Order: sequence, then structure tokens, then C-alpha cells
Amino acid sequence: MKLESPSFENGGTIPKKFGYKNGNVSPSLIISDIPESAKSLALIMDDPDAIGAVGKVWVHWVLWNVSKDIKKINENSIPENSLEGETDFGEIGYGGPAPPDKEHTYIFKLYALDTVLNLERNSTKADVEKSIQGHIIAEAKLTGKYAPQ
Repeated sequence: MKLESPSFENGGTIPKKFGYKNGNVSPSLIISDIPESAKSLALIMDDPDAIGAVGKVWVHWVLWNVSKDIKKINENSIPENSLEGETDFGEIGYGGPAPPDKEHTYIFKLYALDTVLNLERNSTKADVEKSIQGHIIAEAKLTGKYAPQ
């Protein structure tokens, strides 16, 4: 399985408009090579570099029950019938990069699952991670860097 973005290269710089304080628009994502046995997809975007600044991995986006037939998540949108959870901003939906100190690396983790998750809309990353245990059949990762503006 593969996860890419037409908005930035893997390991490259995430454009300013995707930042929390600069538009807070979610980037377009391209998904390919999804296993045929997948029943749904889940996506988690977080910032492990935030540990140094705020003492924990900061959660920026939690999305699940994405159709296994999806090939693209359009910019500033979520796929039909998928659900978004709560970020560490205390909000539902995408919360863009907002490093408080220096350039951070953001990780988009995509999971192909052998099930559809039975979670409420305001669920958290911890809820999703607990629910996907034992159900992951493939993973893909995309990283991007973002510095304070």
C-alpha cells in the first residue's frame, strides 16, 4: 500500500496553507495498492517531535471508516461516510501543523483494516489505535516537515 500527496513530497516541506494558523486546509492524499481483503482504511496524522515542546506526541488528524475503494482524499475534505475524531487541539477534524519551537516532522499513517470500526465521531487517536489492534493488514506512511512561520 502506498500513501502520497500531490501537495508535498515524502520527507519534503508541507506548504504553509496546510498549517493550523495559515488556512488549516488538509492536503490532498493519493492512496494506491490497497489490499483486496481490506474492508476499510484509517488515517492518523501526528507530530512525534512535539514531545520536546509539549511532552507528548501531538495528534493532528484522526480519520477512519474510509472506503477501501478510495484512491484520493481531496484537499480540505473527507471521503463520504468516513468519520473524523478529536485532535489534541480539542477539535473534530483536521488540525494542521503548528510547531511551537522549530521545524517538526509530521507523520501521516494509513492503515488498511479487515474490519469497519464501530466508533463515535468524537473518538480519539487512542480509541482508534485500540480498535485497529489485530485488524491491520497493511500500512503506509507519508512524512512532511513544517517550520514555525
